[in-house]
Amino acid sequence: QVLLVPQELTTVRVQDPRVQNEGSWNSYVDYKIFLHTNSKAFTAKTSCVRRRYREFVWLRRQLQKNAGLVPVPELPGKSTFFVGSTDEFVEKRRQGLQQFLEKVVQNVVLLSDSRLHLFLQSQLSVPEIEACVQGQGSRTVTDAILHYAMSNCGWAQEEESRP
Repeated sequence: QVLLVPQELTTVRVQDPRVQNEGSWNSYVDYKIFLHTNSKAFTAKTSCVRRRYREFVWLRRQLQKNAGLVPVPELPGKSTFFVGSTDEFVEKRRQGLQQFLEKVVQNVVLLSDSRLHLFLQSQLSVPEIEACVQGQGSRTVTDAILHYAMSNCGWAQEEESRP
């Protein structure tokens, strides 16, 4: 009698880069992070959020702080001097961000950081994530994620059904 333990799978995709505030001095690109998992580590099984590069930078710094000696994966470089088209740069960065998250979600130590969960599964801003983690927000980490998942579930479902 062999008991098969279902494999825990977490798929994380960084896609759909969009320029926000186009044409203004404070324009930036954000990316859609789509997460689908059967892992008990995550509160919501499917989620979809948009994040920009500097939020990834913040996340990596926080993970580093809390991970002790565990090495945190690198982010794609912050290129100030880039030769080639912007599209090409954005695509390279998108791939780099996806690789970063793929490595992070496979690391048990990093996975225990609630900032990561709020980053991936709620649309809270960085200061709101900090407040929530320190218990100063109006919701717990789990509540914040569930609240977001409920308000957003139609969107994530539709994402899944597409081939």
